[in-house]
Amino acid sequence: MFQLTPTVRNLLIANAAVFFLSLQLRGLNFLALYPLDNPLFKPWQFLTYMFMHADMGHIFSNMLGLIALGPLLEQRWGAKRFLTYWLICGLGAGILYNGLRTYELRRMQHDTEVFRQEPTDIHLQDFVNHNIEGNEAAFDAVIHQLHETPNDQQLIQGLLTTMQATYEQSQSHPMVGASGALFGIMLAFAFFFPNTGLMVFPLPIPIKAKYFVVLYGLYEFYFGVHRVPGDNVAHFAHLGGMLVGLVVLLFWQRNRTRLY
Repeated sequence: MFQLTPTVRNLLIANAAVFFLSLQLRGLNFLALYPLDNPLFKPWQFLTYMFMHADMGHIFSNMLGLIALGPLLEQRWGAKRFLTYWLICGLGAGILYNGLRTYELRRMQHDTEVFRQEPTDIHLQDFVNHNIEGNEAAFDAVIHQLHETPNDQQLIQGLLTTMQATYEQSQSHPMVGASGALFGIMLAFAFFFPNTGLMVFPLPIPIKAKYFVVLYGLYEFYFGVHRVPGDNVAHFAHLGGMLVGLVVLLFWQRNRTRLY
């Protein structure tokens, strides 16, 4: 399973080269995928982001998944179809997740403007519920304070400053990594080799690919919905890669198309 095929090897080399180049140049941020409303966003980032990685652990886990699951799929499909699938899943994951982030950021702007026009504890609570995932309790005291002193202009200005800083911080974080493409590969592997056993740390016994992908997908969905403080993983990008991969697989199965 770990015998490298040509496209898997080339993807591995490309990702490693970009990663080490980014270390030497202290970042290639123009290749990362920024939200649509960020001035740093460029259309090519939908492609280039999947060759960028945050740290050694990030690239190691993605490339390990590629070399573990990719060769069997490349042997089944051929190099061109395998590369096409990898890129489509990565592109689709980036587009879907960036669309979600754009929606969230614009909702944050809207909630801030609503509070600016009518700075009540109810509108502050709405902002917190919509935009402060996993740390809502930290705002309970200030919401209560605003309820008790609704005309405290110093408090209101401080809250508006916090809201703007929260928006700017959220907008400044780009997405990087091949995880969306890799999750598409995982889906395809389970699609074609459902009963193949996979060794997954720390489980002591193999788990069939079909069960692994379902459980992993549920895990990503749960933590995508129930975000915890400090979690910077793009869970819905992972699910986006799976979803796009499934659509592509069903389309190919139906039409029996071949790439040359």
